[in-house]
Amino acid sequence: MPKAPVQKKCRVHKEVSRVCTKPGVKGAKPASRVLSQGLVFNTDLGQHILKNPLVITSMIEKAGLKTTDTVLEISSPFVFKLLLHRPIFRCAILMFQQEFAERLIAKPGDKLYCRLSVNTQLLAKVDHLMKVSKNNFRPPPKVESSVVRIEPRNPVPKINFSEWDGLLRIAFVRKNKTLSAAFKHSSVLQTLEKNFKTWCSLHEKKIPEDFVMKEKIEDILIDGKFDKKRARHMDQDDFLSLLHAFNKEDIHFV
Repeated sequence: MPKAPVQKKCRVHKEVSRVCTKPGVKGAKPASRVLSQGLVFNTDLGQHILKNPLVITSMIEKAGLKTTDTVLEISSPFVFKLLLHRPIFRCAILMFQQEFAERLIAKPGDKLYCRLSVNTQLLAKVDHLMKVSKNNFRPPPKVESSVVRIEPRNPVPKINFSEWDGLLRIAFVRKNKTLSAAFKHSSVLQTLEKNFKTWCSLHEKKIPEDFVMKEKIEDILIDGKFDKKRARHMDQDDFLSLLHAFNKEDIHFV
């Protein structure tokens, strides 16, 4: 006698059935986070679905590209990996949290002007394209979003980016303080002195017996009229001049 066929169960449906949405039950998921397709979104990790197709269309039109990928949540390390990638890409249209996007386009004197602003604008031209309300997502995140266009500078600036970033790290630790105060920290002085001794050793250069790193840095800042300047008001040209002044005296940041 032939066996009756066994009905197979869908694994996806089985997993969905295990997700409890009943209020008051420990471990229950909100019903809005459980879709019929069996997807459960973790909003703590920034997982949201952009439900407004007009936003997608507008992003593509502004990009001037045939196809593009939209990125909801992105971080500073990703931006610099993108900008340091070779070969250079033509442009990227990306979506960020609004505050992060404002940091990318901030200018000297702005409240959100920071190391990220200077580094990004050194390597690329950044334009704000549009704001995206949190109501365009399901479930809605807690913050607003913005779309920006990042176009790498070509040719690439001829600069040691690691050393450039090392200088900015010191300057922007306390961006409202003067550079004279920023470079007086013992940890900064120790690092620069170590770098100086390493450089002199590699280039077989003798260090003067009366050499004092603190005094040397003060002389460089005063001679270049940087001692009273503050990082939040300095532009790219100011930082380039400052880096050149340090390098000319064999002081490096890597």
